[in-house]
Amino acid sequence: MKILVLNCGSSSIKYQLLDMENESLLAKGLLERIGLPDSILTHQATGQDKYRQVMPVKDHTEGVKQVLHILFDAERGVISDAKEIAAVGHRVVHAGEEFSGSVLITPQVKAALQRCVSLAPLHNPPNLLGIEAAEQALPGTPQVGVFDTAFHQTMPQHVYLYALPYELYEKYGIRRYGFHGTSHRYVAQRAAEMLGKPLPDLKLITCHLGNGCSITAVAEGKSFDTSMGMTPLEGLVMGTRSGDVDPAVLPWVMREEGLDTDQIDNLINKKSGLLGVSGISNDMREVEEAASAGHKRARLAYDMFIYRLRKYIGAYAAAMGGVDALVFTAGIGENSASVRSAACSGLGFLGVAIDEEKNRSQEREKDIALPEAKVRVLVIPTNEELVIARDTAEIVQQNQ
Repeated sequence: MKILVLNCGSSSIKYQLLDMENESLLAKGLLERIGLPDSILTHQATGQDKYRQVMPVKDHTEGVKQVLHILFDAERGVISDAKEIAAVGHRVVHAGEEFSGSVLITPQVKAALQRCVSLAPLHNPPNLLGIEAAEQALPGTPQVGVFDTAFHQTMPQHVYLYALPYELYEKYGIRRYGFHGTSHRYVAQRAAEMLGKPLPDLKLITCHLGNGCSITAVAEGKSFDTSMGMTPLEGLVMGTRSGDVDPAVLPWVMREEGLDTDQIDNLINKKSGLLGVSGISNDMREVEEAASAGHKRARLAYDMFIYRLRKYIGAYAAAMGGVDALVFTAGIGENSASVRSAACSGLGFLGVAIDEEKNRSQEREKDIALPEAKVRVLVIPTNEELVIARDTAEIVQQNQ
């Protein structure tokens, strides 16, 4: 069974084609700058060189057709007919309280996702466009939605609610939803496999650290708490997002700076975080390099990032009554030995102690804790596309 996985952004389509007989990757790519005359398609079939093409792609409908065209291409493609694609799995960012798991896309499901647009105005519309484009390009092929928020639907009400008037939750659904759920779910399951223990028997803290960052407490195999909230802004310091901030600061800044709601939203989402504090970059690699060279604001941004991360780890260990393993994933989590080392420093009281040589090794998936340490510290490359493909294959088989 071959599954096409699509992740549609406002002007991009990331894709992977997987053969679920052995969960092998057949091809992957990215189409970006959709809507511009110089859209860029980067494609790579497994075992082949990367291919790049610049061309005009006016919308997502045409974009999905271009993805299929390259997958069918005699020279660079990996399949010969659309019938080889058993189903399409779509990453959808926000499902609100509508869905607690992946679902077969129906008109009713699309209507429900449309109702969630106000909760994710930047993400859900292109996700829906991708679904409709795939339906047009592959009529009759099952489409499955896999949601970033679904994994976190197991959070207890006292954890996910904000201490605002309860009527706001009833009227608008204002609550913590959490994001990166597919990533947290994948690395939690993989951690259990690496540790040789059933996932429900473990207490895990999974740290998804990239340009967007979130941390999740996984207890009894389920999300118990997570740092992102109603939107992906809450929680850790991120590339351009502020993370936690006193809510009263925002109307104060609006008054003092004469900003409207769109401008303050732009400030805390796109001009804050590592970029806003360092003044030089939202890229942790550049921030680390500048900090090492003596750049004071870069050092401050780095220290703030580490402190907030370590604080959340401690809080989630307390919330679960302990922790068996700490997991690092995503761009920063997988690649920055210094971030992992700094984050674990001072957590000895929890039983965290890492082997610095293992931490700096080139192994992509590894346990970097000292043999005698009580808490294992794992580095696990995330694979959200594989989770989407697995869910899609399972749902299609259930509905045959």
